[in-house]
Amino acid sequence: MTRQHSTSAITTHVLDTALGRPAAGVPVRLSRIDPDDATPSSVLADATTDDDGRVTDLGPDQAPAGTYQLRFDTAAYYAATGQECFYPEVLVTFAVTDRRHHHVPLLLSPFAYSTYRGS
Repeated sequence: MTRQHSTSAITTHVLDTALGRPAAGVPVRLSRIDPDDATPSSVLADATTDDDGRVTDLGPDQAPAGTYQLRFDTAAYYAATGQECFYPEVLVTFAVTDRRHHHVPLLLSPFAYSTYRGS
């Protein structure tokens, strides 16, 4: 299988660790945090994870230095898959300090989640 290369500076991948498969259909929002009041100031993109649990076209092809936030609508995903949901949303706030690609995966289960800086 040939995977298309991302043009976005920020991408994500969601895996459902309880079911042992990619989490398809998770709504994701990318925002930039306003440095003056620490709240999301501008929505850069809205997307939904594909069948492989990925969003590769999320926002701009360059991300200036700053603080960003990914919002995962896990309630919608769990409702669609018939699973119980303790965390209806997951917010991941992270800093971009260089021009490298930033991949932010999310490992998800009904009662826990984790994230890390991917490649």
